[in-house]
Amino acid sequence: MSDMKIKGLLITTVITFLLNVSPTSAQNQYNLQNALRVAKANNLTLKTQQFNQAVVESNIISAKLRPNPKLNNQTLFLAKPSSFPSNTDWFNPQNRQVWWQLTKVIQTPALRRAKIEYVQQNSILSQKTYKEFERNILQDVALKWLDVWMAKKQLDILQIAKNNTDSLAKINRIRLAKEVITSTDLIRTELLANQYALQLKNNEQIYKSELINLRFLLGVDENISLDFNDNFVFDYTSDLDSLVQKTLLDRTDILASKTNVKVAEANINLQKALATPQPELGFIYNPQNSIPYLGVYGTIDLPFFSRNQGEIQKSKILKQQAEQDLKTIQFQVETELSISYKNYIVQKQNIQSFEDLLVKSETILSSVKYSYLHGGTTIVDFLEAQRSWLDTQQYYYNSLQQYRESYIRLLYTSGFINKMAQ
Repeated sequence: MSDMKIKGLLITTVITFLLNVSPTSAQNQYNLQNALRVAKANNLTLKTQQFNQAVVESNIISAKLRPNPKLNNQTLFLAKPSSFPSNTDWFNPQNRQVWWQLTKVIQTPALRRAKIEYVQQNSILSQKTYKEFERNILQDVALKWLDVWMAKKQLDILQIAKNNTDSLAKINRIRLAKEVITSTDLIRTELLANQYALQLKNNEQIYKSELINLRFLLGVDENISLDFNDNFVFDYTSDLDSLVQKTLLDRTDILASKTNVKVAEANINLQKALATPQPELGFIYNPQNSIPYLGVYGTIDLPFFSRNQGEIQKSKILKQQAEQDLKTIQFQVETELSISYKNYIVQKQNIQSFEDLLVKSETILSSVKYSYLHGGTTIVDFLEAQRSWLDTQQYYYNSLQQYRESYIRLLYTSGFINKMAQ
């Protein structure tokens, strides 16, 4: 095979490999919204909670079933059949009395309707409760996404600082050889570079650990990375009053609490229906000593003493409790939303004021480095400028983390985080 053919084959193989690999790696990058969507579909804890809904829905099937008929048999034998010489067989029909009874509890339509309504409302409550559980899980996912993002940013700025000091250390070795600087300058530079190297190693492990934690919350079994171009754009109403009103209508814990009130009302109707006696009716076939008898059977509770008063009273108290719980949650939502919204505004303003500081720290570091390399200042000034630059960068990203965390808290308290995952 000629060299040209071998080169052509190698090029084709490399292109095929790149075409197969690139889409896969792109699929593993997650911005915040994609992370929420994936977690909603794959989070293991959410998958476990989904079984609760199926369990509650099975109660609807049970509530719709009618009571089974009851078959009762009683058979009596003559104690001493031998006392009748003409009929000494123990199993002879003339020595036996048999009682067959077929009955059924007649469930009143009101009770059946109340039972079905009660379990249906419980099914709706289970759905709303699941959505509230989902809201909390999505917040955990969003905050963990932010932890990974922050760990990567800390890693990046440490890497920049280490590269700067490594570069200066190489220059200083040359300058020391030319006797431009003293050995103290080189030692100080290398010492700072070694410190950055140790911090970098520690931060690399933190970043890897946070990625593993995020992968668990996402419920995926693949290598993941973040889309660091996510700008966290806050794109809905900036009017706090409108936001409060919308949240009071849509937030999952409020919807669950409202449904809980309906469950309590359905329980009152059920307990009242249970206070009405349910008759049991049927037929009797009773051959006595070979003589057949037919009859009817009927029984019903006489509500002289127990009319389910205790459960009815309890159901009314439970409704009052559910109504009070709804008021408490509504007030709590207003408080949480007001705090998180104002905190978001403050953090946003802090970030906007930071841009000028970043530019100044970059300018100062470049100026001091230039001055030091040209003998205009000491190594102490440069190292101080380097530390100041790193502190400013870290302080900026810490503030940016607080801003983005306030954004996530606002998404959570407003309930909008559930809609982001759709």
